[in-house]
Amino acid sequence: MTLSRQGRHRSGDQEMAKKHIAIAGVAISALLLAGCSANNQSTDGKPSGEITVLTNRTDLIKDKTFDGYTAAFEKLYPDVTVKVQGITDYENEVTTRLSTKNYGDVLGIPASVTPDQLPQFFEPLGDTAQLKDKYRFLNDKSFDGKQYGLPTFGNANGIVYNKRVWKEAGVTSLPTTPDEFIADLKLIKSKTDAIPYYTNYKDGWPLGSWQGQQGFSNDANVVSDRDTNRAPWSAGSEQYTTDALLYNVVHDGLSEPDPTTTAWEGSKGMLATGQVASAVLGSWAIVQFQQAAKDAGADPADIGFMPMPYQVDGKFHSTIGGDINVAVNVNSKNKPAARAWVDWFTTQSTFAADSGALSSVVGSPNPSTLQDFTDADVQYVELNAADKPSLDSDIYNKAQIDLFGMLYRQKLIDIARGAADGDMNSYFADLNKQWADAIDSVKS
Repeated sequence: MTLSRQGRHRSGDQEMAKKHIAIAGVAISALLLAGCSANNQSTDGKPSGEITVLTNRTDLIKDKTFDGYTAAFEKLYPDVTVKVQGITDYENEVTTRLSTKNYGDVLGIPASVTPDQLPQFFEPLGDTAQLKDKYRFLNDKSFDGKQYGLPTFGNANGIVYNKRVWKEAGVTSLPTTPDEFIADLKLIKSKTDAIPYYTNYKDGWPLGSWQGQQGFSNDANVVSDRDTNRAPWSAGSEQYTTDALLYNVVHDGLSEPDPTTTAWEGSKGMLATGQVASAVLGSWAIVQFQQAAKDAGADPADIGFMPMPYQVDGKFHSTIGGDINVAVNVNSKNKPAARAWVDWFTTQSTFAADSGALSSVVGSPNPSTLQDFTDADVQYVELNAADKPSLDSDIYNKAQIDLFGMLYRQKLIDIARGAADGDMNSYFADLNKQWADAIDSVKS
């Protein structure tokens, strides 16, 4: 969809930039470090035996898609039996299970595990520098030159929206600034029956998708820049622009009336049928919303994906990065079989294609799900690795600001809707103080 803005002049440009950590999870995982002792078996050797694979994709277990994956793998490796275990509350449950050795043979690395903790829980898969010839999106799960997880696929970041609703509101061009985005949501509120924006406040984890947008200003060093900025919630920064936009969406009454009653699964059908107009998410969500449209008898073509409303030199930018990284449990008794699954799942299975996602394999074509970004000439940005991989997480853990979690943005929403004291400026001042104090602490 090419989005014309009815009766409104365009203003200039301005706006912002898989997945890391909930503060509660950090506290748990910090206690786990002493309890993890490695099995000396290497990942070399003939794959055999039984392995348990943990996954958050319970939907793919329910619809039997994972049965197809395991059958294809076992045909290639007949001496290996694969058991797949789906976990609904994946982040919290697996983080807790890390305190034992019982966390499967293969698993997606929980966001709560910081880079410096990777060697204590997971088997090294090789040198990152060498693996970069074959894989993209490796920086996130690399530590001291070693790779501990391989990305299942990559995501672009942006906003899932219902094209039909936006068109009915009279919006026919993509918003290029935060102010334009807010104005468009106001048109949707006044001209349609749809909820302009859905926060998914109650489930919480989708709020981390706002942080996933970092890099939208075409700053590949945005993480390192934040880690040297004592006041990242100051006007002009990506962090400020991101959270100010969320605050204003809620403050202006453009989100659901009661965020404490939101539901992730229900939101897919609501957006797919036009009851909701938009939600900030990664591109992984596109196929799920398209499927929700099919299930509801709506048109999957109504599901669109737009970049964050911010341009640099007349161009939109979207950060691409790895989704969940699969890894081998350092305690696994069948490491060759576990490693074989990791390699096969990331390079030979159809998981990335089935998810409508960017393949993590170098040189792979973009999926059709990102045709909207191709049409809008969105430029992709891959963030540079930080000089100190664990510095960012050290700072936000110490500051107790869960950038990729839910708690501080839930409070931001509460303040914006009048359910908590303060205003945007006072809250941002508090966040800046916490951040500056944390920088002093971790660098001392």
